[in-house]
Amino acid sequence: MASDSKQETQRHERVGVYICHCGGNISDHVDVARVAEEVGKIPGVVVAHTNMFMCSDPGQQLIQEDIQSGKVDRVVVASCAPSLHELTFRNAIKRADMSPYLYEHANIREQVSWVHAGEKATRKAATLVAAAVAKARNLEPLTPIRVDARRHATVIGGGVAGLRAALDLSRRGIAVTLVEKTPFLGGQVAKLDRLGPTGETAEAILRQLSEAALNNPQIEICTCTQVIRSEGYVGNFKLTLSRRPPERSSQGAVADRQAFEALAPASYVPFAGVLPEALPSAAREWVQETGVVVFATGFQPYAPQEGEYGYLKQPDVITLPELIRRMAEEASSGRRLAVGGREIRRVAFIHCVGSRQIPGIHDPGPDGRLNEYCSRTCCSATLQAAVRIRETYPDTQVFEFYRDIRTYGRGQEEVYDRASKANVIFFRFEPEAPPVVERAGGKDFPLRVRVNDTLTFGEELSAEVDLVVLAVGMEPSPIVDLVEAMKLPVGVDRFLQEVHPKLRPVEVANTGILLAGTCQAPMEVGEACAAAQAAAAKATSLLVKGYVELDPFVAEVRAELCTGHGACAEVCPIEGAITLTAADQGRKARVNPALCTGCGICVPECPEKAIEVKGWTLKQYEEMVDAIVAA
Repeated sequence: MASDSKQETQRHERVGVYICHCGGNISDHVDVARVAEEVGKIPGVVVAHTNMFMCSDPGQQLIQEDIQSGKVDRVVVASCAPSLHELTFRNAIKRADMSPYLYEHANIREQVSWVHAGEKATRKAATLVAAAVAKARNLEPLTPIRVDARRHATVIGGGVAGLRAALDLSRRGIAVTLVEKTPFLGGQVAKLDRLGPTGETAEAILRQLSEAALNNPQIEICTCTQVIRSEGYVGNFKLTLSRRPPERSSQGAVADRQAFEALAPASYVPFAGVLPEALPSAAREWVQETGVVVFATGFQPYAPQEGEYGYLKQPDVITLPELIRRMAEEASSGRRLAVGGREIRRVAFIHCVGSRQIPGIHDPGPDGRLNEYCSRTCCSATLQAAVRIRETYPDTQVFEFYRDIRTYGRGQEEVYDRASKANVIFFRFEPEAPPVVERAGGKDFPLRVRVNDTLTFGEELSAEVDLVVLAVGMEPSPIVDLVEAMKLPVGVDRFLQEVHPKLRPVEVANTGILLAGTCQAPMEVGEACAAAQAAAAKATSLLVKGYVELDPFVAEVRAELCTGHGACAEVCPIEGAITLTAADQGRKARVNPALCTGCGICVPECPEKAIEVKGWTLKQYEEMVDAIVAA
């Protein structure tokens, strides 16, 4: 026994430290060589290497070689934030046949070099690395949590992103239930006529996607259906679905139920979408068991406030979605655009309505919020409409009032060039001096748009027009109930928040919940479909083996110390993560590791210290604090 204990102690004394220059991000302010020298003197540290880019293949190879040679059995990496490359290094350690949980990370970029310089930065970096070494010496080779996973996915939202995700999942052998709250498939794309820059019709795109989904036996489509409750965890979610006959207002372009019933399955209704099936005649609720949940809940166009650029007060001020629909429904045969039965000689487009709003300049919406983000797609959509008007109705003049033109994406800049060549006239304004829309004094035109044009060095210019079109931005669909029920992370822009835009772009912090399309951010159709395919690929990787392995950083109860007073369960923010056994069985706390997020709130609530978080035990914290104090 003594020999075994000695070997165990020696095994814990072989710590390798690997310090990154981060291409100068760290080494420009931290003396990396000196940190390595000081850390190398700490008992238990057997190697202390530096590298220009530790996350690079040579950097990872250096760690793997030291592990495979037997030099080290614990690893500390000092580099950028763990949110960026913690997974990178864990995977490198795993490939070297060592437990990926025998690893600790020290952040000496965001916490040191980006906020300190000189001697202070070097001292702090050495201290943080010393604390990481202290913890690493107390790490144990934890075992991942294995959870059985049902090979089924539920996609919430029947727009192009939802349809694309469902199709990709089904092609990978995963059964799918697609849930859409309206009677139609197609989402916001169905409310368009053509898609830029290719000019494809929305109908063609939606027919192709919806017919493929409707003819796929792996996909169950449930329209007029919403998720009303959720419980469970990755691999084993239980969603309560409610299907109800639609209200008249949600029937879109179809006037009444008889008109609905007259439509054949998969009929396309312009500006409403594809009607996949007959409407439900009675309400129904059921529980859907599923392995992953893909959110494809989409967006809604910004609704201008009354009086914003004259909207709702001037009948000749409309939004871009309204113009698109009117142009499709009132196709003109002459050389001038006709809207509402009236020829349009001049039309003015105003950009950034409901996007890039600035506190103190723009008025908050009814909810008190501002949309400070750029909706990204508005410029291209507006220019597409302008080009279409100029090329189809050459006697209609087009004016564009913009802050900045952002025609990102393949082929979109060409639309800008076409607009210039088609004699679209551009005016540029500053956000603090937006265009003013007012009634024109003369009889020729109903409206006048005044602006201080920065292209002419701030000269006040005005244009009398027949129609003003507001290029409205995107807002996330209102899914507050789902956000609260499923504890979904939401960004300051109110869109659903991914873990990391590059490393985990379609995942949220809740494992097993994925994002597809514009529920996450403003996107054009191609981007939304690409995000949906990424979500399908991630869902497949989670479900394909029939089980899911989760990180073991969860709470653990020492039964011999637990008295079952229940304070841990009371403070736990995750329903069902901590429960108590019956009193007649001996009241004890019990952790469901698949639900526990390892937040640690329960730990200080236990007077007996009977509960701790694996990988972050009190002993490890104490050792880290001692190392910091001793530095």
